[in-house]
Amino acid sequence: MKKNKFSTDGFISKRPSDRIKSQQISSTHSSFSKSERDISLSSLDNELKKPKPGYGSDYFGTDLPAKLEEITDKPTKKLSRRQRRRLEKRAAKKPHRLIFRILKWFLIIILLAGLSIGGYEAYKLILAGKNVFQGSIIDIFNNQPLKEDKNGRSNFLILGTSEDDPGHQASYLTDSIMVLSVDQNNKNVFIFSVPRDLQVEYGMACPEGYSGKINSYYDCVNDVSDDTDENAASAEQERLLAMQDFVGGIYGIDIQYSVHVNYTVVRDVINAIGGSINITIESQDSRGQMDSNFDWKCGASYWDRIENCPPSGHYIDYSNGDVTLDAEHALYLAQARGDAAPTYGFERSNFDREVNQRKILVAIRDKALSSGVLTNLGAVTSLIDALGSNLRTNIQTDEIRTILSIASEVKAADIHSLDMNKDGIMGSDGNPVAGVYNYSDIQDYIAKKLSSNPVVSEDAPIVVLNGTDQAGLGQSKANELQAAGYNIYYVDSAPDDTYTTTEIYQIGSSSSSTASALSKLFGVTIKTTEPPIAVDGTTQFVVVIGSDAISQD
Repeated sequence: MKKNKFSTDGFISKRPSDRIKSQQISSTHSSFSKSERDISLSSLDNELKKPKPGYGSDYFGTDLPAKLEEITDKPTKKLSRRQRRRLEKRAAKKPHRLIFRILKWFLIIILLAGLSIGGYEAYKLILAGKNVFQGSIIDIFNNQPLKEDKNGRSNFLILGTSEDDPGHQASYLTDSIMVLSVDQNNKNVFIFSVPRDLQVEYGMACPEGYSGKINSYYDCVNDVSDDTDENAASAEQERLLAMQDFVGGIYGIDIQYSVHVNYTVVRDVINAIGGSINITIESQDSRGQMDSNFDWKCGASYWDRIENCPPSGHYIDYSNGDVTLDAEHALYLAQARGDAAPTYGFERSNFDREVNQRKILVAIRDKALSSGVLTNLGAVTSLIDALGSNLRTNIQTDEIRTILSIASEVKAADIHSLDMNKDGIMGSDGNPVAGVYNYSDIQDYIAKKLSSNPVVSEDAPIVVLNGTDQAGLGQSKANELQAAGYNIYYVDSAPDDTYTTTEIYQIGSSSSSTASALSKLFGVTIKTTEPPIAVDGTTQFVVVIGSDAISQD
């Protein structure tokens, strides 16, 4: 690079003419004798000490315009008092301007450093977004509403495999299958699991044959599984779409989105949001839940296990009630199903595991919102890494903001976990109670729960009593209610037939939408006192038909 003639600190380098004069003096000096040199040096010294014209010590003490005339031979205009004052002020401001310039550049450097950090995070987000979501990452600034079914719900299929666990047998199987149904307008969520052992007919030739467990279907769609294959991404999308159509057909719902997560996503996401979550253990066993299948994590010997996993040496061992799980324990609790003795609290095996998985999913959502993860740069970075490495989906980038908004607005009380085994729809073997390949009861159950009609979704059991002497009036009204979507538990006669007005009794405080609808339909106020007959714990409403209902026919 060509060097500047002038240095950066304001000093001027020697001019060529100065170097020539210096050389001339040195050359002349060297030709004299010692005495002549002394005389010459003395004369030169005296000559240098003489003041030159116009450069005396009092030069700037004299009239400045006069001296300018001596130098330039041109008349100089005399400065006014205002001009002199302006020049003095300008000279006084120079040090401040220097400070301001230094401060300005300091702030610019800080800003550039901040932008470089933000740029790095944006770069990571772009990389993760390209791996995870569909569409351009620029679309993340949009806010596109989610696709909906006829009930105004957006349904997500969540698939979990263990492809990232080297020692896991049959890691390609979707041993965790879950459906999350969201109403983005009314802000409520229903979550239910699909048993991995559900027997299905594949409709094509698979390694297991033409029929088998549903957890094999995902891998059967195509055989492109190598991440280095140029078609791997499109093959993944093909599997996702095929799986959501397949599960949707069995359960009678329209599934718009699907998500595939790996084994470690639970651990990595929980670490990203603070390292722990809180859930409630609700086992049928009074001791809680214990699964010895993961005791190897406590140590090789008995005493190591006791020391590392007190008090009993079991890695998964929790009493009923609220517990705090670190990321590692949450990961293994999500896999626990009591398949290795000794164990307790997992009498329903896979169904109990699915309950814990749904609880962990909700707990992650609650922790992420409560701990301010989305405002923490480090947490967001870790979360991006976790999702970018362990999640694939067909969700579009312009739908992400909508999903985040819904997740933050849905209240915990409006997140409902469905258990088809407890509700008598699914047997203990993971197949419908109605029989293998008979999914009609499952479809009716889901249709009611996800209905846009709150009366249908609450599905509150109602007892109808005829309180008049007109035969068949109770059954007639029960049929009308059932046709409107009400759940008629049974029909009977009231203790007497003298009711002139219809009375409605509510047992408990749930199913508020049904209570409001019944009150409006019959034009009466709901009573919370004891009904005229004894009912079991299932019944939520007792409707006693009075003679006023005759005129409504």
